[in-house]
Amino acid sequence: MSVEVSRLSNGFAVATDRMDHVETVAIGVWVGIGARHESPELNGVSHMLEHMAFKGTARRSAEDIVNQVESVGGQINAYTSRENTAYYLRVLAGDVGLAVDILADILQNSTFEAEELERERAVILQEIGQCTDTPDDLVFDQFQETAYPDQAIGRSILGTSDNVRALDRAALDGYMERCYGADRMVLAASGKVDHAAILRLAEDYFGAMAAPGVAEPEEATYRGGHHAEQRELEQLHLVLGFDGLAYGDPDFYTMSVLSSVLGGGMSSRLFQEVRERRGLVYSIYTFNTAYQDGGLFGLYAGTGKEEVGELMPVVMDQLSTIGDTVSSEEIARVKAQLKAGLLMAMENTSARAERLGQHLLIFGRPIPVEEIVERIDAVDAAAIGRLASRVFGGAPTLAALGPVGPVDRLAGWTNAAE
Repeated sequence: MSVEVSRLSNGFAVATDRMDHVETVAIGVWVGIGARHESPELNGVSHMLEHMAFKGTARRSAEDIVNQVESVGGQINAYTSRENTAYYLRVLAGDVGLAVDILADILQNSTFEAEELERERAVILQEIGQCTDTPDDLVFDQFQETAYPDQAIGRSILGTSDNVRALDRAALDGYMERCYGADRMVLAASGKVDHAAILRLAEDYFGAMAAPGVAEPEEATYRGGHHAEQRELEQLHLVLGFDGLAYGDPDFYTMSVLSSVLGGGMSSRLFQEVRERRGLVYSIYTFNTAYQDGGLFGLYAGTGKEEVGELMPVVMDQLSTIGDTVSSEEIARVKAQLKAGLLMAMENTSARAERLGQHLLIFGRPIPVEEIVERIDAVDAAAIGRLASRVFGGAPTLAALGPVGPVDRLAGWTNAAE
């Protein structure tokens, strides 16, 4: 097996996945801290920290960081999710030392200078504005908040405009000091790497980091309900969902198969029935979002205000009958799709590094591809039937944005979902 994992004495994890046939390395630090760890008044701070990490350290200006990376032909980026934040680079194999140096610098020595903070604050406010102006993005935030009301896991990753305006250097420093501990970090690298060399670099650059105790986030409590926002738009954007599964749930891979059969591609039931046969939507697909302690299954549809009356009964019929009617041919096709996607990703250094970082944070160990394939292959029609009854028998969440019409219309859709 090409994967090796070690831990420093402070709990910092180091994981590598060697690929001898490539000349590059994807390397990053995955931090087990995200939007659901934020208090209401600090909502948005994880995302702001991600932005500010590239805006200067005690040793490097913002321009120095990008110049040093791009001068060796490298790429640098980051993202924030509800449960973790990642900072990563892709470089030639000979530049791994520089990559680790920069990662350590931005995660331990960021200065959050006032001028850079104000400039990036304006950028994030523009990002929030862009999301507000993009209905097929905004409706997902509304869906999340409706599924998990008054909880950190239900709030927007970007934060509110008021919060972003109020966050100052002290808030960023304090949050990073409390939450960015060595025991919540994974340095993951994939490509032309040597584990012993990466481990030495990690010890040099991260070995002295503290591992402060961080309180676990509040438990995710799914509630469901419906939310409607009337807007003068050409399309009505809908997200319908149900209480889903955590990463460690025994039915996790059954959910992947069920979701793909329903709306995982052009051959899926919803795409074929709703778009191809009836022409009721331009876009329809399902999604399966997992967390440490829960999850969401859902589907998105963009439709016209005249078509929605026909759309919703068709969707509900598909959800209510899938458990009894799924065929062996559908299951075989979806299994092939899932396994092909998994194996194709194994040819990409960035995907393999991402997989390593995520697995270490979620499971504490890398999950071998063979184990995942075995669990996908074990899914059968009986398992899908049991899971469909479990998920679709629960309370729904429905978010609608656009020409919604009277509120009782939305209530009717929600009742149909129940």
